[in-house]
Amino acid sequence: MLGAIIGDIVGSRFEFNNYRHKDFDFFTDQCVLTDDSIMTLAIAKSILMSQPDYSDLSKNAVECMQTIGRCYPGYGYGGRFYRWIFAEDPKPYNSYGNGSAMRVSAAGFVAHSLDEAKLLSKLVTEVTHNHPEGMKGAEATAVAIYLARTGKDILEIRDYINQHYYTMDFTLDEIRDTYRFDESCQGTVPQALQAFFESTDYEDAIRNAISIGGDSDTVAAICGGVAQAYYGIPTDIRKQALSFLDTKLLGILTSFEEKYMPTI
Repeated sequence: MLGAIIGDIVGSRFEFNNYRHKDFDFFTDQCVLTDDSIMTLAIAKSILMSQPDYSDLSKNAVECMQTIGRCYPGYGYGGRFYRWIFAEDPKPYNSYGNGSAMRVSAAGFVAHSLDEAKLLSKLVTEVTHNHPEGMKGAEATAVAIYLARTGKDILEIRDYINQHYYTMDFTLDEIRDTYRFDESCQGTVPQALQAFFESTDYEDAIRNAISIGGDSDTVAAICGGVAQAYYGIPTDIRKQALSFLDTKLLGILTSFEEKYMPTI
C-alpha cells in the first residue's frame, strides 16, 4: 500500500507539468501528498475496522472516506467526489474516474484469494464509482496486486490482465509522445499497469509511470501499488516517503502493515 502512496508523492509535482523522461529526482521539496494517498489510507482504515466476513466494509468505506477526507479537504479531489465527501447522505454517482483504482491497493494486499480481491474491490468501489469502467479499473488494480504478491511473474500477471480486463497491445515508447491527461480508469489503468510490466524494480516502475505523462500522480500510484507487491520497496525510498505522512496518516499505515503485511 505504501507503494501507491510513494507513486502519488513522486508524481505529484508532474501532474500538471509532465516530464516524459526517467532522469528526475525522486523526492524534492515540491512533492506533496494528494487525494490519492489520503483515500488509499481511508480504504485501508475501513478494512481494518471491518468484520472478518467484510459484511460492513462498504459502510466503513463510506465512513472512513468521508471522515478522513473532511480532515484533509484541500488535497486535489475531483469535484463530484469532493461533494460526496461532504454529503449528508452520500450515494454512488456512476463515475468511471481513476479515483477508484488509485485508492484500492489495500484490497489487493489483504485478500486471501483472487475472488476475495475482486470482492473487496467491489465493496470499496461501488459506494462511489459504480460505473462498469470504474469498477473494472479498481478490480484490475486489486487483482494485479494480489497476483504480484502471491508469486505470479510479470508475464503471468500481464496475460491475466490482457485476458480479463484490458488489451495490453502497446509499449510505453509507443504512447509516450502522445499520451495525455486522462482522469478515466480506461485511460489510466492500462497505462499504469504497462509501466509495471516494463519495469525492472520498484523505482524503475515509478520512473516508467512518470515518463509517459498524463495524470502523473495517479498513474504512478496505481503502478506503485503493484510494484510494491512484486518487488518490495527499497529501505531508503520507504524512509523518505514516511516523512510526508503526518501522525494520523502514519498511524493508519502502521496499523495496516502490522496486521496485514510485513514492513519491507
